[in-house]
Amino acid sequence: MQAMIINKGISVKVIIKMQAMIIKYDQRVRALLDFSIYLDISNKVKFAWKIQRDIAERGHSLESIKASIDARKPDFDAYIDPQKQYADAVIEVLPTQLILNDKEGKVLRVKLITKEEVPYINPVYLFDEAPPSHASHAERSSLAHIPASVSHMVQAFILGMSSIFLQVSVLEIDGQFDRLDELIYIESHLSNISTKFYGEITQQMLKHADFPGSNNGTGLFQTIVGLKIRDLFEQTAANKKSAPFQSTNIEV
Repeated sequence: MQAMIINKGISVKVIIKMQAMIIKYDQRVRALLDFSIYLDISNKVKFAWKIQRDIAERGHSLESIKASIDARKPDFDAYIDPQKQYADAVIEVLPTQLILNDKEGKVLRVKLITKEEVPYINPVYLFDEAPPSHASHAERSSLAHIPASVSHMVQAFILGMSSIFLQVSVLEIDGQFDRLDELIYIESHLSNISTKFYGEITQQMLKHADFPGSNNGTGLFQTIVGLKIRDLFEQTAANKKSAPFQSTNIEV
């Protein structure tokens, strides 16, 4: 059978989601992505979660769990962890700083790290975007304390960080939400959240209240990233209205 290269117009009307552990390892695949996300769960949180699952649900011993983690670590360090440098957004899950020597990993400190200057993506800010700073690890806005009526000792802040290769913005939440309906207080103080109406984030969180992470930063930041992806798609589609078909090479 002879292979043919066909130049064919294709109308792009859907979002193609690619999900895999090594999706960003190959540069050729990275070049195809309009936006990429990396879920970065710290070793301490992963260990706490794995202990709860494997001992309670699978009857594994603590020693076997440690051995399993140690056996996988070299491959993780070589192939998985390096991919986060290529992500446009990273959701980092860390142990809480509100509970001393927490072993359960149920209360979490979560960061949404967004690269600056990603096309169609504006990083989320607490209150308003501060003037740009050229200082390394420069503070972009002050620490804000969320009242206990909204969240038990939740703290949120944004910090602009600069490294050798990139500039990022970071939104961090430590703790969990006591009442999801009062999440509207936090939502009202965030800028660039890509919502279509007031309270959309809170509405989505309430809609999925039974989902894992719905009462902490993991659920909140996944919701915000979802809105960012919707905004990215709509802006991209609007810019291509004048040329609704794109030329694509298909190998048959």
